[in-house]
Amino acid sequence: MKKTTLPSLPTAVLTRIAALPTLSLKALNAEWQTLFDHDPPLTHRRFLERRIAYRLQELEWSKTHGALLEENRQRVAAFVEHGALPPRVRNGKPMPGTVLIRHFNGEDHQVTVTDDGDFEYRGQRFGSLSAIAKHITGTQWSGPKFFGLPTAGKKESAR
Repeated sequence: MKKTTLPSLPTAVLTRIAALPTLSLKALNAEWQTLFDHDPPLTHRRFLERRIAYRLQELEWSKTHGALLEENRQRVAAFVEHGALPPRVRNGKPMPGTVLIRHFNGEDHQVTVTDDGDFEYRGQRFGSLSAIAKHITGTQWSGPKFFGLPTAGKKESAR
């Protein structure tokens, strides 16, 4: 089965992350200051290492995925303001990066939602889950139903 891989980080970023456990607490605090422009809330080594590593990845990732990062920031702000989030569905499709797995005829079938809203299955791109379901089974299926997704546009019954 083909594994889906995320874009790799540049070697310089990976080297900085790998070096974090070897830094002194003073050096970790300095790194924090550089990345966040304020003193760390804690001086707990594991906290500093993990949060700095996350921030380094976030900064690198934002260079190529700035729009998605901004969307996530808006969702966090909405959650803080309203205490709830709207569902993350685009045109009835799962969010990019979602991995769907269906066990069928003794075999696992893994589908990844691509950034442009298409679907990747075993190295091939498909425009719909139904096309993949037909490819797998040889018969016409509702793709969302085959992969166990709620029907797009289906309203919940009142309770």
